[in-house]
Amino acid sequence: MVRKSKEDAELTRKRIITAAREVFLSRGVSRTTLEHIATQANVTRGAIYWHFKNKTEIFHAIREQVLLPLIDRMDDSLTLDGNEDPLTQIEKSLCQTIDELNDNIEMRETYEIIMIKCEYVEDFSEVLQQILDNCSSILDKLVLGYQRAQAQNLLSCTLSPLALAQDTHLFFSGLLHMWVKDADGSRFRNQAKTLIQSHMNLRRKH
Repeated sequence: MVRKSKEDAELTRKRIITAAREVFLSRGVSRTTLEHIATQANVTRGAIYWHFKNKTEIFHAIREQVLLPLIDRMDDSLTLDGNEDPLTQIEKSLCQTIDELNDNIEMRETYEIIMIKCEYVEDFSEVLQQILDNCSSILDKLVLGYQRAQAQNLLSCTLSPLALAQDTHLFFSGLLHMWVKDADGSRFRNQAKTLIQSHMNLRRKH
């Protein structure tokens, strides 16, 4: 009975998160209330407060569903030695993110919410800081990849691994922003992986 109650509570929590993502996407985060989320999830506001303190906590839960697995995957692909060279590993990791955006609607919707449906003011100013912390974690992993590439004499330029990692991170962040905004795929979505390949080729010694 206790296990059943825990399972029911977890299902309710997931339903609230799903409903919040749907409402955030259609209304924008600032124009969404807990009442909107409760109605979409078909639960009471009390049920929402059982799982989340406020709207900010729900947003955190939505963000973590996408960003934490992404960081974990990058950790696996960029910091572990493998059969492929580090530059190829970086390229494949970035391209895999694009593939996941194409294939995973929840991930795609979450990126849209984070990038163009949320104003990072008042209570959400702390969310922005957490997103920047996530970015720092990704940057650290890129630095490790470029350090390994430098050690293997694969780089075509004399820029430091940190400078190359910062450039790649900013390039990819900008690409993701434009990917999200390019809903019909006419400008960036269909070219994203080609752009990543070109970006990495500029770094590779030929």
